[in-house]
Amino acid sequence: MNMSDLENKRIAVLLSGGVDSSVVVYEFARMGLHPDCFYIKIGPEEEEEWDCSSEEDLEMATAVAHKYGCRLEVIDCHREYWDQVTKYTMDKVRAGLTPNPDVMCNRLIKFGAFHEKRGHDYDLIATGHYAQTEIIDGKKWLTTSPDPVKDQTDFLAQIYGWQLQKAIFPIGHYVKDEVRQIAEREHLVNAKRKDSQGICFLGKIDYTEYVRRYVGEQQGDVIELETGKLIGRHNGHWFYTIGQRKGLGFGGGPWFIVKKDVENNILYVAHGYDPLTVYKQSFAIHDFHSINGEMPEEDITFKIRHTPEYHRAKFIPKGEGRYEIQSEEKIHGVAPGQFCVIYDNRYHRCYGSGEITI
Repeated sequence: MNMSDLENKRIAVLLSGGVDSSVVVYEFARMGLHPDCFYIKIGPEEEEEWDCSSEEDLEMATAVAHKYGCRLEVIDCHREYWDQVTKYTMDKVRAGLTPNPDVMCNRLIKFGAFHEKRGHDYDLIATGHYAQTEIIDGKKWLTTSPDPVKDQTDFLAQIYGWQLQKAIFPIGHYVKDEVRQIAEREHLVNAKRKDSQGICFLGKIDYTEYVRRYVGEQQGDVIELETGKLIGRHNGHWFYTIGQRKGLGFGGGPWFIVKKDVENNILYVAHGYDPLTVYKQSFAIHDFHSINGEMPEEDITFKIRHTPEYHRAKFIPKGEGRYEIQSEEKIHGVAPGQFCVIYDNRYHRCYGSGEITI
């Protein structure tokens, strides 16, 4: 990011109140730029009893915008979030799948609903994501951050090409420790604030409670896959995901969730610390979304969850919008509904993502 590229550009910064987006504002300010800042309101309604951190977030965002002489505007995308992202999440959960609301929030809200309300007035939309963009052979690509733990290209792998054209990630070339050091050096009000965890708008709300509120509970059997033995009861298959072993609460463990019978609300589990039944070496994806229109070559790398690890594989077209991922190694916890994010064979350029089918 340099001054010559940004001259005469209308820039909007999505300022969340966290340290990352606050350092984004600093990055512009040190170049003498004072972009307009926007706080996107997507949390629960004010009358909700849930403990949401949005009030504190807005206070932090206001302080940072004031420090750097930027205008701050609150954009209410609450209804769009609950109509679109929550509906996506609950539809997937009811179907026994493993959704990723943060992925859809970027596509539908941060680069979607915000653009319709105010972003269309701006040439660039800046966020605090740990990601980068590069022009390669005349085409703009989403590329990985040097911080393997914080890299967020997986959360951006469902955005559209036109959204990528307007996206800018001013801290994407840093690692997290460097961003913290900048925040402390510049005495930002949120320099020592902890990163948010879990779904972007829930704050301190427990995800299980979020699902319980919108889907409810329904008791079902927990059965050992190998023996058919009934080992307990559960309150709804939608509270569990394939490969899960923590927080199950079934006696005689450890247990892994290895299969769901959605129609009959049955969970199948396997005994042991590392059962082979929770590993897969090949699996299918459908509805592959290419960010900039380029399709992957055969040799790829991929991720199925937000972790530093990535895996090498073959990307095999199967026709009718389906593809097979043939991994070089067995992968733990492959669950239908997860996004499989596809990169080039150097884990550098992000092509996009598709939904896992089993």
